[in-house]
Amino acid sequence: MVYKAEYIWIDGTEPTARLRSKTKIVKDSVSHDDLPIWGFDGSSTNQAPGDNSDCVLKPVAVFPDPIRGGDDVLVLCEVLLIDMTPHPTNSRAKAAAIAEKYAADECWFGIEQEYTFFKDGRPLGFPVGGFPAPQGFYYCGVGADEVFGREVVEAHLEACIEAGIEISGINAEVMPGQWEFQVGPLGTVEVGDHLWVARWLLYRIAEEFGISATVDPKPVKGDWNGAGCHTNFSTKAMREGYDAIIAACEALGTRADEHVKAYGADIEHRLTGAHETAPWTEYSYGVSNRGASVRIPWQVAVDKKGYIEDRRPNANMDPYVVCGMITDTICGAAAS
Repeated sequence: MVYKAEYIWIDGTEPTARLRSKTKIVKDSVSHDDLPIWGFDGSSTNQAPGDNSDCVLKPVAVFPDPIRGGDDVLVLCEVLLIDMTPHPTNSRAKAAAIAEKYAADECWFGIEQEYTFFKDGRPLGFPVGGFPAPQGFYYCGVGADEVFGREVVEAHLEACIEAGIEISGINAEVMPGQWEFQVGPLGTVEVGDHLWVARWLLYRIAEEFGISATVDPKPVKGDWNGAGCHTNFSTKAMREGYDAIIAACEALGTRADEHVKAYGADIEHRLTGAHETAPWTEYSYGVSNRGASVRIPWQVAVDKKGYIEDRRPNANMDPYVVCGMITDTICGAAAS
């Protein structure tokens, strides 16, 4: 007997990487914990030239496959060169090194993934040749005149739960056809693993409905909210005291330009200073302020401990890059 293993990896497309996957038939004598490496054509994924095209997939996280069921699995992989070293596009390996360096800080992340459904070349819920009513009632809305794509969202939620993804919630967002799911709390690397597989499930399930999902940070120009990936973060010290909260906010400000450049392509189209964003050229933080770069939740200010929300990352960000940088910046500053 055999089972199916869907090998999933992140390609080398720039400026925003894409997900790829292919199916391996595995004998049931091979356990899910002992899946083999596999090869692929890197020249077709922007990861190798045609005259030296072989790349390697190394399984790093395995999830039950909620689509195929049975013993079938989803296998998240790192991309390696043929000498078994990390490929230059392998951001997970870099994040893992940072996570190991600061393991004693016990970093936790919760990521809010916004995305937008499209059908027939326009956002789901947008009328042909025009625009819907202005945003205002769509956020966490209910009713066929306010919410579009709920059947896909519910199917995705169930799939994530069945797969063991650490999904913690969903909600309709500010623009028609725009939604959000949250993943975490998890560690620096693990949250990236779960987010990438949750993204893959979103795209795959939306196929069944003839709908596409995009993480474009500004899917519709004009007076519409963009799509972000707000990243919530805490260390053990932050969960125990407020001084560490303020120190974390100050530390992020010392490398603000570097972070913004790594927080997703076209970030200047979303971080305009309008639509609940701070300008991409400025850094700020504040309590309960959704117009700041970094928000300290009001309850954290009351309790004098907890976490912070970096509101700058785009919906199209790489969680390994973002979470690795936040860990390095905040924990590095605390250690100095």
